[in-house]
Amino acid sequence: MRSRAGDGRLLRGAVLGVVIAGILLPILAGFWETSRASFGLLPAIGASEVSLAPWRELAEMPGLATSLRLTLVTGVGATLLSLLLAIGFCAAVHGRLSQRAGGRILTPFLAAPHAAMAIGLAFLLSPSGWIARAFAPVLGWDRPPMLATVNDPWGGALILGLMVKEVPFLLLVILSALSQLPVRAHLTAGRSLGYGRGIVWIKVIMPQVWPLIRLPVMVVLAYALSAVDMALILGPSNPPTLAVMLLRLFSDPDLSRILPASAGALLQGALVALAFAALFALERLVRAAGLWWLRRGGRGVTAEPGLRLATWFTGALMALGALAMASLLLWSLAWRWPWPALLPESWSLRAWSTPGSGWGAALATTVILAAGSTAAALALAIAWLEGEDRAGMRRGGWASALIYLPLLVPQIAFLYGLNVAFLRLGVSGDLAAVVWAHTLFVFPYVMIALSDPWRALDRRLLRAAGSLGAGPWRRLFAVKLPILLTPILTAAAIGVAVSVAQYLPTLFIGAGRVASLTTEAVTLSSSSDRRITGVYATLQAGLPFLAYAAAFAIPAFMHRNRRALTSEGIA
Repeated sequence: MRSRAGDGRLLRGAVLGVVIAGILLPILAGFWETSRASFGLLPAIGASEVSLAPWRELAEMPGLATSLRLTLVTGVGATLLSLLLAIGFCAAVHGRLSQRAGGRILTPFLAAPHAAMAIGLAFLLSPSGWIARAFAPVLGWDRPPMLATVNDPWGGALILGLMVKEVPFLLLVILSALSQLPVRAHLTAGRSLGYGRGIVWIKVIMPQVWPLIRLPVMVVLAYALSAVDMALILGPSNPPTLAVMLLRLFSDPDLSRILPASAGALLQGALVALAFAALFALERLVRAAGLWWLRRGGRGVTAEPGLRLATWFTGALMALGALAMASLLLWSLAWRWPWPALLPESWSLRAWSTPGSGWGAALATTVILAAGSTAAALALAIAWLEGEDRAGMRRGGWASALIYLPLLVPQIAFLYGLNVAFLRLGVSGDLAAVVWAHTLFVFPYVMIALSDPWRALDRRLLRAAGSLGAGPWRRLFAVKLPILLTPILTAAAIGVAVSVAQYLPTLFIGAGRVASLTTEAVTLSSSSDRRITGVYATLQAGLPFLAYAAAFAIPAFMHRNRRALTSEGIA
């Protein structure tokens, strides 16, 4: 037993060393290089003296204050609205929607990459999009209206796009948290005391749910404040959000602009850190106000109208997302589509007919990146969890923080610095380096997705296998992995979806020489040919869907005989 625990600690220590070396150190190296450049130290371009000039140059840039305001309004606004809608929807439908059914309904929205969803929404919301076409006969429009429905200066389209992606994610997170609580008993007790359903949720259930969803909400907040791909497609363009402004500076032909861009990258990181601090301060404030409210004992006003409103808005967001995904495929097949027809007059496969000189190479690159990063992340996650099992140790808070770290840090705050570090190692622009960069972000999602099913495995099966003489490695390969096949494949599908969606890691670490479906789709989103853009975005959205379909189909196929034998035995 001692030797087994020792082996577990050894395995866990080895995996932890790989994670620190492969994930934590690259992030720290990226921050270090970015910090040096922000203070004027970048010898590669002749900057070799410590100076505050990059910060002064950043402060003097026109539109910086507007960019900061847009970043806060869109990021905080989208996160807050998404959280309120997700909580209201769960309160309204809980008991009628199981976690499994909810997961299946939400999977298409979770699988769709942010850039593909943004392109679909742009097709839908633009002045010549489906929504305007539907209203044209009613409002008498004989041409597309002159309305800034996409890239509007207030960031409304960006907030809507972020909500379409983040509400389903938060719904799944909240449903998972609710499965760990006796919600039905709480509701019954509260209703018996005369409280409405919504008030019971606010006073009793959400205070227990919040600690379980705090980190995912922080992930959503960090992404919303630093999104680049969705902001490029849907957000304001002049001035843009801070992250887009920094991307333009990093991509400027004048290499000296890298210095203020690096200062801005640190500012982006500080902005997210301040948002986290404000979230914790708000949590303390709400806790104090909630205790005061509870002690008063009042039953409060009914919250049912708010729950119904949240349900309607959530349904409308999902319908909008479904139409956005359908519009991608439709535009890729359309040939002649005059205004204001709702469907094309003629169809063509011409946009799909040249894979060799078009989307074929980007598709192959995307598949390689997704397969490589997902395989590496799965191997690390399984090794980590197996090491915890053998060592008989629970995961500490520091380990969870290490897993979540890549998701909480803005990508633009360290990826350019990481590219500089990779240049020093001579691997920048290499496909393997981009796989490594993707793994930084794929591993946390795979680890989170696999942890709960791994811990829920019935340990009696392992003890039975051990009593028959099976050693730890045989128990892993003959018992654990076959039983956990569905969760493992689901985690792999999530990893594929995360990898396919990566824009900045591919752009920066690939040094512009690694073209994926995502980088090409974002570039094409500003072009006038919607057909070609639709092809790339459809392929980008299709790969995660195929991965999820395989995650459901492979276990069903492999276990088909087992179900048949079971039914025969029952008969």
